[in-house]
Amino acid sequence: MSDKPEILLTANLLKSCQDALDKHFTVHRWYNAPDKKALLAEVAPRIRGIAASGGGFDAELYDALPNLEVISCFGVGYDGVKVDVCKSKNVRVSNTPDVLTDAMAEITLGLMIALARKIPQTDVYMREGRWGKEGDYPLQAELTGRLIGIVGLGRIGKEVARRAQAFKMRVYYHGRRPQQFEPYPYFADLTEMAKKVDWLVSIVPGGASTSRIINAEVLDALGPEGFFVNVGRGSSVDEAALLAALKSNTIAGAALDVFDNEPNADPEFFGLENVVLSPHQGSATEKTRWMMGDLVVRNLVAHFDGEPLISPVA
Repeated sequence: MSDKPEILLTANLLKSCQDALDKHFTVHRWYNAPDKKALLAEVAPRIRGIAASGGGFDAELYDALPNLEVISCFGVGYDGVKVDVCKSKNVRVSNTPDVLTDAMAEITLGLMIALARKIPQTDVYMREGRWGKEGDYPLQAELTGRLIGIVGLGRIGKEVARRAQAFKMRVYYHGRRPQQFEPYPYFADLTEMAKKVDWLVSIVPGGASTSRIINAEVLDALGPEGFFVNVGRGSSVDEAALLAALKSNTIAGAALDVFDNEPNADPEFFGLENVVLSPHQGSATEKTRWMMGDLVVRNLVAHFDGEPLISPVA
């Protein structure tokens, strides 16, 4: 019997991460086990850690693993993990912040540029040979001089703000509370900020406190020349209200990297010309995903070496 700590792998994490986990631990791959119940019956008392996605895992595992000590989440979001249950059982939880901040900021600005300049649509216009037949594509919007309202000025939000300023945009933000040492004007009321800005960018985590905070009232306030971008969680948006706003041109357009029912996004988005869609690719670069996987492993190693977690959330 190996003296390595035994852990459960509940998600198909990238190969570099799994290779590193195998080096340090005895890994039981629950996510692709032909018979999950049989696997648990065999190994449950020996499992001391879990490597998981931030989307969480089946609730049965919380009670099935009596000696669980730590859960290391792949992702900055961990709303799929029952942190309150973990605290009650003295189970530590970690995530992978910071290492994905740059990639997330890049895709946010990339989506904004794609939406303003209609890059997906103009690409199709070219490929269909329409330029020579129909003439120049209609004029588009731009970011320079526009006002951006960031919903959730965390690590990623701050980096988006810095990069938006490089595009000569003026930054505002909304969150649970003002941040004393940030230079941007704060709005306690999200609807009031939506009235003020040209671009509304949501970067909030999931959970009850952010559920459907982007609703019909907020979108109406954003107005027919306003653009909405979501790179946080799909649950923060009332998608029925968003679809209605896009179809009626209540807002000018939306760029979405996250959806309420992933990976099965509402097909009504697909036929709209005023949207840019991305399949939750925010952190999906080779560099960033390697760094995320590395941090998952390092958090587990730190715990079993008797050291504090590198990036604890509980």
